[in-house]
Amino acid sequence: MPSPRERAIKPTDLRGILRYVPMFRDHVFVIAVDGAVVGHENFVNLVTDIAVLRSLAIKVVLVHGIGHQLSELAAEHRITPSDAHGEGPTDAPTMALAREAAALVSQTILEHLSQAGLRCAITNAVRATRTGVIKGRDHLFTGKVEKVDTALLTSMLGQDILPLVTPILCDREGQSLRVNSDHLAAELAVALGASKLIYLTPHPGLTVGGEVKVNLPEDELAALLADRRSGLEPRLRSKAQHAAFALDEGVPRAHILDGRVFGGLLIEIFDKVGLGTMVHANDYDRIRPARKKDAQSLYNLARHGARADALVARSRQQIEQSVADFVVYEIDDSIIGCAALRRFESQPALMEIGAVYVQPFYHGRGVGTKLVEFLKRKAKEAGARKLVALTTQTQGFFTGSCGFEEGSVADLPAQRRKELKASGRNSRVLTFPLSRFSGSPR
Repeated sequence: MPSPRERAIKPTDLRGILRYVPMFRDHVFVIAVDGAVVGHENFVNLVTDIAVLRSLAIKVVLVHGIGHQLSELAAEHRITPSDAHGEGPTDAPTMALAREAAALVSQTILEHLSQAGLRCAITNAVRATRTGVIKGRDHLFTGKVEKVDTALLTSMLGQDILPLVTPILCDREGQSLRVNSDHLAAELAVALGASKLIYLTPHPGLTVGGEVKVNLPEDELAALLADRRSGLEPRLRSKAQHAAFALDEGVPRAHILDGRVFGGLLIEIFDKVGLGTMVHANDYDRIRPARKKDAQSLYNLARHGARADALVARSRQQIEQSVADFVVYEIDDSIIGCAALRRFESQPALMEIGAVYVQPFYHGRGVGTKLVEFLKRKAKEAGARKLVALTTQTQGFFTGSCGFEEGSVADLPAQRRKELKASGRNSRVLTFPLSRFSGSPR
């Protein structure tokens, strides 16, 4: 039976879960499972959770560790391993144990995945190279990731095959090398453009001063890692370091949680609070208020949007007059997306999100969603209680990715209703109650 702290998702939570389903559909999650978690009795339930993710069209790549099993084999053979986790040197006897441990763990995982009806395959899609000599110390058979065959992994995921990647990799000559699974998972997440990197551990999360950090911004994690007196457990420090690397390379979310908790994986992903530690990139660093000098760039975006009939046509003068309503998304000093937040004097508790447009090259990268989430936060901070959006072509984006619901013209102030009628666009009205907004989703 689950303990009181092992919260299960209740039927009443399903509506909330369903809001996230369109957001994560066809996204890649890289899940790294510690060897100690594979050996735990809850692993069968964890595989069921992975099956649930797959049923929701979430693509999963699974990486496993072997430190726990390697240590057990070493004790059984009365061998002192040179390093159990693939961070220090791996001598020949330890390498032999690592290969045996990897075979045992991989087979155990394959059996459980097969019982859950999941198609899976162990793959050599990752190539390693020797770590070499560090500070005068030869790391022998310890390796690091040299190349990820993203085409092969993408093909497997496209065929509904779950790739299983072991921490025993081959180099260019076919020599087996022991690779740290935390490092391996992070490299895979970066190469595949994963939405989430998830570390399933025998720990409740990143603990500082006896307290588990639930939400941790990337910059706070960097400060925590820089402080050697923070008291992070060595195994968690490794995961934190590789999570920081992944976020720095563009992975939006990294999670560190206890894989032994019943239902823990689903709780972490679909519950607002979660179970363990979520480290998140500073999503809004590239979003800023528009300035007068941005008027030409905004006009160009609006013109492209109007040509596709996705936006109302606006003149340069109109944009200059309303530039304070806009926010822009900037990459390398170039504006690639915009959105606007309109206030209504007659109804201060109501605001409108509009002019959401992203250059086609950047479609599918979550830029539009981040702009809308930024404006949700801004509207809530300004005291608004409800948002409206008018759209002719992007209803699926607002309802699927941003949580809006079908509304009606009755949700609009009188002046806005007149404007809509005069435009002849017959736009659909969508609404979002800001009572549901609690910040960035997990």
